[in-house]
Amino acid sequence: MILNNFTRQLRQEAQRWRDEGLISSSQYDQLSNRYQFNKLESESKENSVLIAIAIGSLLLVLGIMTFVAANWLIWPRDVKFILLMSLFLSTSITGFYTWRQPVLGNSEGKKSQRGKRLLGEALIVLSALILGANLLLMAQIFNISGSASQLFLAWGFGVLVMAYSLSLNSLGILSIILIQIGYWVGLGEFWSSPSDLNWARLAIRHMPLLSWLFFIPLAYLCRSRVVFGLGIFAFIISLQYNINPLPLLTFSDAVPWVASFALALPPALLWSYDDLLFPTVNYRVFQSLARNLGLICFGVVFYLLSFRWQWQSFGLGTSSPSTFSNVFRSLPIIDLGILSGLAVLQWLFLVRQRNNPTRKEVFFTTAVILTFLGFIVIIPFWHQGISRITELGLFIFNILLITLAWGLIQEGLKLRNRRSFWGGMLLLTLQVISRVLEYDTDLLFRSLVFVTCGYSLITAGLWFERRLSSGSNSGNKK
Repeated sequence: MILNNFTRQLRQEAQRWRDEGLISSSQYDQLSNRYQFNKLESESKENSVLIAIAIGSLLLVLGIMTFVAANWLIWPRDVKFILLMSLFLSTSITGFYTWRQPVLGNSEGKKSQRGKRLLGEALIVLSALILGANLLLMAQIFNISGSASQLFLAWGFGVLVMAYSLSLNSLGILSIILIQIGYWVGLGEFWSSPSDLNWARLAIRHMPLLSWLFFIPLAYLCRSRVVFGLGIFAFIISLQYNINPLPLLTFSDAVPWVASFALALPPALLWSYDDLLFPTVNYRVFQSLARNLGLICFGVVFYLLSFRWQWQSFGLGTSSPSTFSNVFRSLPIIDLGILSGLAVLQWLFLVRQRNNPTRKEVFFTTAVILTFLGFIVIIPFWHQGISRITELGLFIFNILLITLAWGLIQEGLKLRNRRSFWGGMLLLTLQVISRVLEYDTDLLFRSLVFVTCGYSLITAGLWFERRLSSGSNSGNKK
């Protein structure tokens, strides 16, 4: 895009120079041949054709939909079924061949090929949306009873199959969104009839495991960090919501080690994650992203467990948990067991890597991470299963939060990494402000803390940027 804008501006200037007599016609022809001014016209024509095709296709689809809506109640069931399937298949096939042709074509006309590829991908996404409409309308035609959760889950898994078949980033993102909508809608349906068991409810109960098994390999097929990040987010959120480990004393009969494993499993999986565990992957694609997400998980866990109310009971210890809670505290333990085994496998693979030139530094970092995980597992288990250690637990996790923030600041200073430095500074500031707001403190003291935190952030930021600037200037002089 930048190169095309430069060529277009150069052509305008060259025409002006030729008209003003600054260059001759032969010199203009040389510039035209060198920068290929003639291709700009062909590209403009192709863009106009693509825009006309897109607008015309949209109007055509709207016209067909209006015609179908006007005659929907008149047509018999067979005609409706044939019409829906024909619309889905025609859109899918047209989009597939339009998307596939530029991939198999030559390298000439890269911009036009890219436009055709985008148009084909848009048609494929449209066919994925039509799939949901087909599922809904076919359920109405054939009187198939089902919930909204079943519809979105079936729709999402159907789009997931399409994403695996075509390795399209857009289809992968759409499938994750649809499955997550079905998951959250299904959680609400558990309250109305918790004893009813079907395939959708099994998928909801095992959503953490399904998210890891389906979305992570899809990220490699699509080569998409967005799909990987969304898959990890779906895994963490569904795991925490199914287990519901916080507050630690929500139910008196909860299995003590479940909360510990639910809190420790996401950072353990993410920090030990290695792309080389996949047999078909021979280079690291998402390891750095996974470790960054693991540090975020550590920060969230330490921050949540630094509040006093997370360690206290709210009068629920004498009451029995609802059927909804019993349902969600049984089968998700299977997910914990499988994913914990995967975490152990990843850590064994991580420990066996001995060819790293910075082995001492890696060993120290690994020891710190294992210490963090040990505290996350042991302290909540001790508090739930052996004896109440509210004050000690608060102290330990506040210290861990300070340690994590200080480590990020030191890493940012050492590696000149803005994300690490500002992550540590914001985490440290958030801890100070949270402790001031959590406890009953005077307004003047709160004002002093806010002013001090703001001044410290501004001063640290200016000092850090000056240090980066001086380091870059000294490097340029060398």
